[in-house]
Parts: sequence; C-alpha cells; structure tokens
Amino acid sequence: MHCPFCRHSDSRVIDSRTSDDGLSIRRRRQCPECGGRFSTIETASLNVIKRSGVIESFSREKVMSGVRKACQGRPVTEADLAMLAQAVEEAVRQTGVSQIDTNEIGLAILGPLRELDEIAYLRFASVYQAFETLDDFDEAIALLRADHAQRAQREEV
Repeated sequence: MHCPFCRHSDSRVIDSRTSDDGLSIRRRRQCPECGGRFSTIETASLNVIKRSGVIESFSREKVMSGVRKACQGRPVTEADLAMLAQAVEEAVRQTGVSQIDTNEIGLAILGPLRELDEIAYLRFASVYQAFETLDDFDEAIALLRADHAQRAQREEV
C-alpha cells in the first residue's frame, strides 16, 4: 500500500477494527517516511465467473439491478432490494469459495426473492431457469401453492 501523501511504498498498521457487519477490516496506518496517517478498508475478494468465461468482482449493485427488473410494479422498496443483495452476498461468501459461477448466484437469489415477493420470484425464475412453456409456469405455481398449503397447515396446529 503506497502512502497517499508521499507515495512511499510501505506503511505501518497502527490499529485494526472489524466493521459492524464483520465483512471488512478497517486499518489505521502510518507512513514511516512522512509520518502521514491514513485508513484502509480490506475485504475478502469474491469473483464471479460469467457464462462467457470472463471473471469480475462480485457486485451487490448487479444483484439489485437484476432483481429490480423482476420487481417492477411490485411493492418492493430499494431497502428491500439492498437487504436481499446483502443476504445473497452473505450466502455466497459462506460457501467459502473465492470464485463463484453466475449460476450459483442465481440460485442464491431465488430463495430470498421468493420470500420477498412471489410474483417477482416467478418473473426472475422464468428468465433465470429459462421457462419455455406454460407448463413450466404451472409447475412453479404448483410448488408455491403447495408451500402455501403447508404453511397454512402448520399455522392451524
């Protein structure tokens, strides 16, 4: 890490603290050359392998953008999308891998999106899982209805 003041190539860590969410570390540093102090934030890298083979950094904003399209016209707020993106990132990071396929991210989105809004879930699933016929929609709706029936049964007991 170069000093932002004098561009010296070394610095000394004075203090380290974990962020509130536990996903990053804030380090307070001091340059041995000029004595300037500055902060850095360190996170574990998480890379996404796209279908084309291109590798890029994971982005919550991209998750939110993709889900936002499925949620158009639905009662879903930006805060809801941010919470969903955070849940997806946490689930993906819990796998312990540093590179993950876009397909796995899509699977990680489906569960939280289903809980958030079932219509948005159907929209997203229809594109993500490449629904080709009405039967594909019927199957997905039948699974949702079965889940509703199970929940209602549990609530009666």
